[in-house]
Amino acid sequence: MSFEFLPDKPIYQQLIDRITGELIRGVIRPGEKLPSVREYAVEAGVNANTMQRVYKELEGMGITETKRGQGTFVTENPERLQTLREERKAQLIADFLRDIEALGFTREEITDYMTGRGRND
Repeated sequence: MSFEFLPDKPIYQQLIDRITGELIRGVIRPGEKLPSVREYAVEAGVNANTMQRVYKELEGMGITETKRGQGTFVTENPERLQTLREERKAQLIADFLRDIEALGFTREEITDYMTGRGRND
């Protein structure tokens, strides 16, 4: 089964987002062993070099660690995992605000709508 990728974002970044999203949602647990690079590449339908880059980036972000001869494991560091959660939340909100403001909506309109003051339902 291969994943569907968006054309406007690098595949490796989409895979990083997918893995970190699964970690935030609890699909992947702290300390859990990830599939090998080759296994994950086959599952995702991507080149093994792309998956190797994903694993390298995750390790550089402090989200995973590779244990020689054992594989790649998700960090068990609760502070790093909480920071990841906050970083993703901030990025999603910033992306949302950028996109909706590009359509001409003001932050006040957005806030009013989200708090129920701007809805007619």
